[in-house]
Amino acid sequence: MTSPTMAVPAYPANSACAACPAYRESGDGPLTLVLLHGIGGNRHVWPAQFDTFVAAGCRVVAWDMPGYGDSAMPAEPTMAALADSLLVLLDTLRSTSPISDAPRFVLVGHSMGGMVVQELMARGAPATRDVAGLVLCGTSPAFGKPDGDFQREFVRQRTAPLDAGKTLREMAEAIVPGMLGEPDDVTRASAHALAVDAMGALTPPAYRAALQALVGFEQRAALARLSLPVLLIAGEHDSNAPPKVMARMAESIPDARYVCLSGAGHLMNLTHPAAFDAEVRTFLATL
Repeated sequence: MTSPTMAVPAYPANSACAACPAYRESGDGPLTLVLLHGIGGNRHVWPAQFDTFVAAGCRVVAWDMPGYGDSAMPAEPTMAALADSLLVLLDTLRSTSPISDAPRFVLVGHSMGGMVVQELMARGAPATRDVAGLVLCGTSPAFGKPDGDFQREFVRQRTAPLDAGKTLREMAEAIVPGMLGEPDDVTRASAHALAVDAMGALTPPAYRAALQALVGFEQRAALARLSLPVLLIAGEHDSNAPPKVMARMAESIPDARYVCLSGAGHLMNLTHPAAFDAEVRTFLATL
């Protein structure tokens, strides 16, 4: 990410079957990193992570969440349906593994992607087989308040600009700057461009479906049942998933490591890739 005007590479989407979400992959090795983006992302929002972890000998995969990019809309707008799609993706990655042994997965979930990871892990075995560790970044274990009126108002506020005729790209131009934290100017420009392009590529139906899934998420009770290593990465200036929320998450997980990236906001993997990748590499070395 050295140019503020860099174009998003036209990475082809893979999909072994109609039910499998589209994904990008590169590299091979016994450890497969599965990167799951947030509500405004897609498979293109992990450029530094592909470079870092393919070079480190990992197989790296990034999906288009159902409804995003080249992935079909989910069967229903729920976290359970998204977790079903993640399960299909993992099965597909097993069947297409470049190694003879079963792959070991590390699920890296950012924001809503971290919620999908938690939704899957709450199911326990056999859904979680071959998962060696989790990286949860800029995420939370539940949506705000389990109150119907609150949830409806949340969705209404987030969709009001669409209802008023704004495009998702226009919405992104207003939202993204507050998610960048304090990177250097060049990184800020390139991260801003990539994040706006990603959210701008979303369709309104996909965004609305994602919001409906988001407001129904609740897995706080499942944290204590996680029986594998978990790295939690917060951003110092992240107001979407504040550090104190993620620190409390870590306290509830038996084998957790919590870090807070100085100067980072919500889009930490884009704006602070060196620090983000260093924490993930240290974590992978313990698995």
